[in-house]
Amino acid sequence: MDLFLGYLLIFFARIVDVSMATVRTLMVVQGRKVQAALIGFFEVIVYVIALGKVVSGLSNPGNLLAYALGFACGNFVGISIEEKIALGNLSAQVITSSDKNEKLVNELRDNGFGVTVLKGYGKEGTRDILNITLKRKDLTGLRQILNQYDENAFITVSSTKPISGGYFSTIKKK
Repeated sequence: MDLFLGYLLIFFARIVDVSMATVRTLMVVQGRKVQAALIGFFEVIVYVIALGKVVSGLSNPGNLLAYALGFACGNFVGISIEEKIALGNLSAQVITSSDKNEKLVNELRDNGFGVTVLKGYGKEGTRDILNITLKRKDLTGLRQILNQYDENAFITVSSTKPISGGYFSTIKKK
């Protein structure tokens, strides 16, 4: 029974520390120094506990298996957590050929998205290019609105870190 509890400790400790590492990495990329440091502090404590348990029992292949499985599951859990909290900002570029672009732009603005409209010239003629600033958690809402007006719109999204100015809504979405 003690052996099984040891495996579980290693397994769950790795899930926790790898999940924390994923979130910490996101914080580092976004420049959230304090949050990254705090997460890193606890992450290392959990990591050392798991590693100590494995190293003290290297002759037991179950420890290594629990460590590896915990690492794999920790990646999955960490990515799932990161998707749920959806921190950060995005910049979307939408190229649309719809004749309803004025209505689309107004709908986007009414839903709190910052939109800049540019004209572009492509192989098939003039197109509107919409540059849209948004929070990551609002990406699904943006896609829903865009699909209502132009299902064939070409959409690219990039992670962005605003420096100054611009428009990020404080309006609550419908």
